[in-house]
Amino acid sequence: MPDHCLPSPNPDRRPAKRIRAITTVAALGIVLGSCDAAAQPAQPEAASGFAERRAVQARHAMAATANPHATRAAIDILRRGGNALDAAIAAQMVLTLVEPQSSGIGGGAFLLYRDARTGRLVAFDGRETAPADADERLFLGADGKPLAFYDAVVGGRSVGVPGAVRMLEAAHARHGRLPWAVLFQPAIRLARDGFPVSARLHNQIGLDKHLKRDPAAAAYFFDTRGEPHPVGHRLRNPALAETLQAIARRGSLALHTGPIARDIVAAVRDHPTNPGRLGERDLAFYRPIVRDALCVPWRRMLICGMPPPSSGGIAVAQIVSLFGHDPAARLTDASGALEADGVHRFAEAGRLAFADRNRYVADPAFVDWPRGLLAPAYLARRASRIGERSIGRAEPGEPADARQAGGESLSFERPATSHLSIVDRQGNLLSMTTTIEDSFGARLMVRGFLLNNQLTDFSLQPVEAGGPVANRVQPGKRPRSSMAPTLVFERNRDGRRGAWLLATGSPGGSQIINYVAQTLVATLIDGRDIQQAISLPHAGSRNGPTELEAGRVAPGLEQQLRGRGHEVRLIDMTSGLQGIRRVCDAARGCRLVGGTDPRREGTVEGY
Repeated sequence: MPDHCLPSPNPDRRPAKRIRAITTVAALGIVLGSCDAAAQPAQPEAASGFAERRAVQARHAMAATANPHATRAAIDILRRGGNALDAAIAAQMVLTLVEPQSSGIGGGAFLLYRDARTGRLVAFDGRETAPADADERLFLGADGKPLAFYDAVVGGRSVGVPGAVRMLEAAHARHGRLPWAVLFQPAIRLARDGFPVSARLHNQIGLDKHLKRDPAAAAYFFDTRGEPHPVGHRLRNPALAETLQAIARRGSLALHTGPIARDIVAAVRDHPTNPGRLGERDLAFYRPIVRDALCVPWRRMLICGMPPPSSGGIAVAQIVSLFGHDPAARLTDASGALEADGVHRFAEAGRLAFADRNRYVADPAFVDWPRGLLAPAYLARRASRIGERSIGRAEPGEPADARQAGGESLSFERPATSHLSIVDRQGNLLSMTTTIEDSFGARLMVRGFLLNNQLTDFSLQPVEAGGPVANRVQPGKRPRSSMAPTLVFERNRDGRRGAWLLATGSPGGSQIINYVAQTLVATLIDGRDIQQAISLPHAGSRNGPTELEAGRVAPGLEQQLRGRGHEVRLIDMTSGLQGIRRVCDAARGCRLVGGTDPRREGTVEGY
């Protein structure tokens, strides 16, 4: 289903004073400073089948990532004395190689990190930005109408300034333990020696209709007959090894300046059919941002997520609060199956949350979002809207501090993303969601890695209902996201954060919000273990039809929901959840329990 965007009540605001910036160790002194669901293109990342998983337990440390090679790299770093952040950097570099369709150094990421020594929780924003030469007509054709989705995506037009590497560098400068260069060694070795093509990667390559249009990507992903390399083929990427070696030596400057940056800009601006506007200055002066994590009190807990420009933290907290406003509400029955009452309430909570998200959230440097969206009295009023029959399509609410906004407009948010959750033996805790947006991004390969198409997360239509769309393209702006890396903590009597309980997140485009919220409901309300919660059939609404995971829900559930007035669609729902839960009891003390999504190829390891 399409993402939705709305006009800003104050579209020409300067960057908000709440945003704080920090300085990297860099020679440049760089500062970190409702559309029809049928219009949405099919999900680019198909499921890898469904393989039942069992929860993994460990005592000291654990890593859950989207690929076995990345999980092993993270665990190796942890065993060598690295902390959770070090392990995440190593895992991300490996994911660039082994899961190129989903994330990498050509994309961006959101990261939550809890420092065990200080107790401080910070949110690192490595979201891509629009180039300085971009404007709100970027995705309009000569007729003034929005381009077709893939006409916008494939090529240079959709490429935003990548932020993942510079954001990880900034986080490492604050919290890293092992030397930066050490963290790149697992990925460099794997790129040089090669890795066997997995069934999932083989299938993703074969399904893509655009990858062959880029000569570098075609030469890498396909054999001499133009067929995807077969499962088990040892795929080597010496170009990426050289790129990673340069970043290991020089840090983010190696990517954002010099020969690599010039090659990125040339690929974007010189694209033969769909050139973009990225420039060398955009790369050189990209600034990740350190923000305060968004923590919302709920029962005896604090649910902490990303603030805007991600809408994930707000919407996940709203859904859990709206669902749990009825203390008797449960998502599953005694057998662990989804039950109609719970799915009805969860879908209605999703409608209300997405209506608010679509109205109010965009880059906070350009658009203020109302904090009243998370006020208990406001959420209680919204929860009272949930009755015995479906709302159908919810209207946005009006929190006390909301400003008037206009109508909705079309943008897309794609499910090609990755997530990792990591905890080390000192108790440092990390949740990171990372992406290049669509599967294989803009289908542009430079120096062994793919470039993002993140600018199509902006509204393709800049004006709607007579006013500017909040999430329209503007120079230097960060597109709204649904990524929802999430950490849950106990809430002490004084309201402060206590011990951590859960780390989770998922890919899935705008469906991320429902995937993560469902996992929280299943664990924190229903009491399921983390693997059971991740493996549940998916259900929810993005303020359109009620969506049920095709082939996995009980046969009678669809009819029961229709009887309550729901329009129901059975669709593939290819999440990629990773989760770690801290479980304590008097007999066994505290231990780590991890789960990974059976719909993809991720793994959990611990010791």
